[in-house]
Amino acid sequence: MSFRIALSGMNAASSDLNVTSNNIANANTTGFKQSRAEFGDVFPASAYGLSKNAIGAGVRLAQVAQQFDQGNVDVTGRALDMALTGEGFFTLSNGGATTYSRAGNFGADRDGYVVNPAGHRLQVFMPNPNGAGFDTGRMDDLRLATGDSAPNATTLSTVSTNLPADAAVPSVTPFDATDPNTYNHTTSLTVYDSLGASHTQSIYYVKTANPNEWQVYTQMDGGAAAGPDLVQYSDTGALLVPANGQIAMPAFTPTNGAAPMTITLDMAQSTQYGNDFSVFSLSQDGYATGRLTGIEVSREGVVLARYSNGVANPLGQVALTTFNNPQGLQSLGDNTWAETFDSGQPRRGPAGTSEFGLVQGGALEASNVNLTEQLVNMITAQRNFQANAQMISTQDQITQTVINIR
Repeated sequence: MSFRIALSGMNAASSDLNVTSNNIANANTTGFKQSRAEFGDVFPASAYGLSKNAIGAGVRLAQVAQQFDQGNVDVTGRALDMALTGEGFFTLSNGGATTYSRAGNFGADRDGYVVNPAGHRLQVFMPNPNGAGFDTGRMDDLRLATGDSAPNATTLSTVSTNLPADAAVPSVTPFDATDPNTYNHTTSLTVYDSLGASHTQSIYYVKTANPNEWQVYTQMDGGAAAGPDLVQYSDTGALLVPANGQIAMPAFTPTNGAAPMTITLDMAQSTQYGNDFSVFSLSQDGYATGRLTGIEVSREGVVLARYSNGVANPLGQVALTTFNNPQGLQSLGDNTWAETFDSGQPRRGPAGTSEFGLVQGGALEASNVNLTEQLVNMITAQRNFQANAQMISTQDQITQTVINIR
């Protein structure tokens, strides 16, 4: 009996060493979660229970439990690297089968899908059709945008200026954009048509003989000027006319085949103070065609494609999954796990909500293996193995002594 008890102890110590060896081997594996060998004692039992003087029958390996403690987060600077801080797993698709992982070392395959090194595709919540938020009830593969960003025609130009209150009426009339003696001041900004081509919108200011009154002319690409439109200011310099500060410009038809441009000029922030002409800001809501310049991931897991025209299109929001009992997950290798009955039903949601952690882009979660701790475990398991081996040697000596009795 003692031989079997000591043998079970040696087997247990060997299992402990194997678990420790696996932990040490994966000390540098991204997203790896260390395991712990857990043991249970063995007692012989009959239909009538245990007797008071029953002796244990050894030890057995009860389970190898993975420890899902947080690993260190290392900054890598790679756009598609993602690290989770807090609860949750990345949700992946392996040919239609759902898998889970803490390793965020993602890349793109030849079709533009974001995948882990094993080829499992990262799942995201897709943007709503109206552009407001994400559909958390529908997951799909994350695919990087490969084309250019479509242009957007300008519909609103906002001009914030200060016109000098003591300006004189121009000495030469009528207004002529080519003759600076026919106007007081001018400014311009770049606008875009429906094909993304740029055009120059020039704005001219002409003081009238009426107090606090100006004429505004506009010109596109040096063509015929449109106007005049009257603007009036109060005796404190605030804009009175037009009441909403907006002037509808005549339609302009580009020669490159783009749709006619209808632009509203917003002067609500303009003033008439002092004796200096100043331009505080010029802006418009159009933009040209843009090429992809980079991918960014927010703390909430929103994956954005940024373009050279300043546009940032959301491609999806990383879908995170958590379980009541993560230790019940089945390890599949390649830093992935699968759902089991013991793990409980998966619960999915976006990062930063409820019990889910946050996503850090351009970083990776390192293995949670503590090498110092594992080396101590190794020494302890080695000593346990030696002690059980010594127990077998001692029992052998006792048996030999009994055999030699004459």
